[in-house]
Amino acid sequence: MARVKILLTKDVPELGQAGNVFSVAGGYARNYLMPRGLAVLATRGAMKQADEIKTAATRRRARERANAEAQAQVISGTKLLFTANAGENDRLYGSVTATDIAEKLSAVVGFEVDRRRIDIEHAIRDLGIHDLSIRLMPEVAATFKVAVVREGENWNAAEARAAAKAAAAAAKAAA
Repeated sequence: MARVKILLTKDVPELGQAGNVFSVAGGYARNYLMPRGLAVLATRGAMKQADEIKTAATRRRARERANAEAQAQVISGTKLLFTANAGENDRLYGSVTATDIAEKLSAVVGFEVDRRRIDIEHAIRDLGIHDLSIRLMPEVAATFKVAVVREGENWNAAEARAAAKAAAAAAKAAA
């Protein structure tokens, strides 16, 4: 396998940041990185541009981080209310998925929220209040609450149900 030295022009996940030089497989460079404008061959001329590319990438990352932190401030503490049909045991007949949560959160905060960034192991299938978080960047996250209630109930009903559940659990533990 022939390896070639390339200079990244944009950040590439799993490889590195813009402005850095890497030795990669020739096919990877020719067929993926270069056609997408992610890298150029590491020639002498390109190496002179490396510092310029690095500073531009650093500025862009700082801008993206500031934007993500501003979004995290808007999202933090947000409360979302979902109404659903549920059986006697507070189990939902359907579920509240990450897509549902992302759509409602986008409507509340006023900017697009990617469902894949919401930390949720599986769809919510129980009535109650659920604490969730969203990763906007690797080191920037925000937490928010999702309440799932029966038709006609509000946030207070969800809090009362959560308090009753906690009291029942405490009584069971004490017994």
